[in-house]
Amino acid sequence: MNTQGTHTEQIAAFPKCFMDELCVSRSLTLFQWIEMAASLGVDGLELYPGFFTSFERPYLTDIRSALQRHQLAMPMLCASPDFTQPDQALRKAEIEKCKRMIELVDFFAASAPRTCRVLSGQRRPDISEEQGIEMVVDSIQQLLPYAQAHGVILAIENHYKDNYWTYPEFAQHLPLFSRIVHAIDSPWFGVNYDPSNAMLAGEDPLLVLDAVKERVVSMHASDRRLQPGYTLEDLRAEEEGPGYASILCHGEIGTGLNDFPSIFQTLKAVGFHGWISIEDGVNGLDELQRSVHFLRQILATFN
Repeated sequence: MNTQGTHTEQIAAFPKCFMDELCVSRSLTLFQWIEMAASLGVDGLELYPGFFTSFERPYLTDIRSALQRHQLAMPMLCASPDFTQPDQALRKAEIEKCKRMIELVDFFAASAPRTCRVLSGQRRPDISEEQGIEMVVDSIQQLLPYAQAHGVILAIENHYKDNYWTYPEFAQHLPLFSRIVHAIDSPWFGVNYDPSNAMLAGEDPLLVLDAVKERVVSMHASDRRLQPGYTLEDLRAEEEGPGYASILCHGEIGTGLNDFPSIFQTLKAVGFHGWISIEDGVNGLDELQRSVHFLRQILATFN
């Protein structure tokens, strides 16, 4: 599905650098992040379920009001459903939890396109490729009527690993990812494309994009890279442990290996006009601000 239209792409920010502060230590509140992000000149914020300390209506209303005060939309929720749970009851629980995330996107009422990120699940060693594909496709198909009822697109990401998972993404690599994407035909399902995740999978980001370009509904912009002195082989050895690999870092957009002009040229050719969310800010808001400026300049050449 393409997000065709006459509007220009809108930019959101995602605080990858503050994940633990927002989700674990709670040393940074979501209200504080909204205040910080308001200075960046972005159009919206992509949020993550772990940022919320409650899903009760009064708290959510306060969050929505804080966003509205700064004229910030919440068009993307970075949910991480784990659909490769071997136990059917646990898998059903993931589906039900994802319904709550769809409701959350709907509550914030951003203008279309509105997306709820979905993942395939963890690459558990006891799950075969065929079993995993069947679980993931079935789970997403069960969610599609609910997503449609709430006007929310489910966007599966070519992902590396959720910060708080044990195993990396089941569909990390293009062959599996592509099979899942092309097994589901619905206007309420598409792809959240992340070029850096393709790189971490040892794949060419442009080839990955070419394989799914007509299904892209949203995008993560990052220039993720390995810490100096490390290789992809080192990453493979570390990624089976709990959490996000420590040898990875998110750099300023435009300073890494991703070819953003070619990426946006490809997206422009298929009529993409979705949200682009920046995953950056490792070295502070100034870096994130420069990433916003870089993207604005690049996108201006295609509009």
